[in-house]
Order: sequence, then C-alpha cells, then structure tokens
Amino acid sequence: MRKIILTTESGADLPEELVSKHNVQIVPMHVIMDGQDYLDGSLPVQDIYDYYDRTKKTPSTAATNAHEYEEFFKRIRLEYPDCVIVHIGYTSKASVSFQNAVNAVENMNDIHLIDALNVTGGLGAVVLYAVSLLEKEPDIQLDSFVQKIESIVPKSRLAFIPGKLNFLRAGGRVSNAAYLGGTLLNIKPLIELVEGKLVSTKKYRGKMSGVSEKMLQDYLKNYDINREQLYFIYSLGLDESIKQKLHQLAKDNNFKNIKWIQAGAMISTHAGPGGIGVAGLEV
Repeated sequence: MRKIILTTESGADLPEELVSKHNVQIVPMHVIMDGQDYLDGSLPVQDIYDYYDRTKKTPSTAATNAHEYEEFFKRIRLEYPDCVIVHIGYTSKASVSFQNAVNAVENMNDIHLIDALNVTGGLGAVVLYAVSLLEKEPDIQLDSFVQKIESIVPKSRLAFIPGKLNFLRAGGRVSNAAYLGGTLLNIKPLIELVEGKLVSTKKYRGKMSGVSEKMLQDYLKNYDINREQLYFIYSLGLDESIKQKLHQLAKDNNFKNIKWIQAGAMISTHAGPGGIGVAGLEV
C-alpha cells in the first residue's frame, strides 16, 4: 500500500497542532502589504490590522502560483518517494489557486486534485474528514478514498460574519453606499459558500454578541450537521464572551467535538477583526 499524503492551502486555516499530528502538507498563499509579498503563515495577523489603522487600506492577497505548486509537490516526492498525493484545494470559484495546481501537475503522476469548493473552516472540514478516513481505514484503496472525499465536498457548510464592513469596503467587496448604510444601521452580512462562490445570503442587525447566536441558530436550522464535529472560525479581536456563548450553544445542540480555529492572515485580510464563522459536515 503506497503512502497517501494529504495537501491543502494555507487558506484552510488548519491549526498547527492538527497539521503536525496528521502530517498534512500546507502550501502558502500570499499577502501583499507595503509592497512586500508575505507567505501566508509568516505574517502576524495583528500586522494586518495595524496596517489598516495606519493607511485605511487592506493588504491584497494572491493565490499560490503554478511554479510554487510544482516545487511543493516535488519536495513532497523527495521526502516520500513512493507516495500518492491527494490535494484538497481552495474553491476554484473564488481563487485561481486550484487552476494553478491543475497547471502544475500536467506532467506529474500520482497527484489527485479535489476542488473543495470552500474556504477556511469549510475547506478545513473536508481535509480533516480525509484525515479521519485514513485513520479509520489505513489500507483504504485510493479510488475509494478520493471518491469518498469528493462525495463529502457538497456536504461541507460554512457561514461567517465579517468583523468589520470597512475591511470589505477597503478590499473592494462592498460599495461605499452599502458600507455607509450597513454601518449606520449596524447591519452585518452573512456570507456563505454557494456552489463554491462567496455569497451574502442574509443580513443581521445588531451587536455581534446577539448576531452571532442568531447565525448559529439559523445555520443549525438550515443544515443537518453531523453532531460528531463542529468548527468555529474566528478572526483576532472576537470578544471572549461571544466564544463562550457559542461554545455552550453548540454543546446544548449535542455536538460532541467543538474546535475553535483562528483565521490566518489571508482570510483575516477579508474578514477583518472580530469576525466569526461556523463550519461542519451535513449527515
């Protein structure tokens, strides 16, 4: 049985302890700030917020390019000469990263690419599902392994509320009129992945403490999420009391394992400080 190596992008926001424990290989995306290109994971998130406070601009982000993918896969092959690589990628509907991976492997063998059609915790949920499959069935056949991952992709559900609309505005993702109206009325958009695309599906009004609970209640009402695992994704600056309330609400809804994941620099560039999201897999 050839060793299967799982790979994904830094935009999955997988915690370092899980990456190390399960030997998931991570290829970094990019954050560009002050004319300098930083690899996602090398830049403290607080630096992004400090940059915005100073300039009223958000950094830009960039996908992993084809050359970086090629070098990434070659490095894995050197370390694990007889391995098969299964790459679970950031949604192709919101980034060229997945297409760059496709281009990189044109002349490479035994690399299987799966478009997770998701980002951050939604992508991470698919990767960790693959991890659990390998743990439960270490001798699983490759075709069956890939098929099971692909079948779970449409069941991964992510919903999140950005921390501040000014980050969305600075990044060009909302109009100035929408920003002003949203700020004055204390409106917070709910962002979900719909067929791999980031879509605003609902608007909440009020403080994040109340809005975050409504988000979770709606999420659990709309999706039949497997109670084995729930992931909360938050950006730096979220009030600790909000985390405690959501954690308790998840426990009250019979979730056995609840994992908190802090968004990295790339995702935080779009979410802003104090954002909150939830991800899980439908049954």
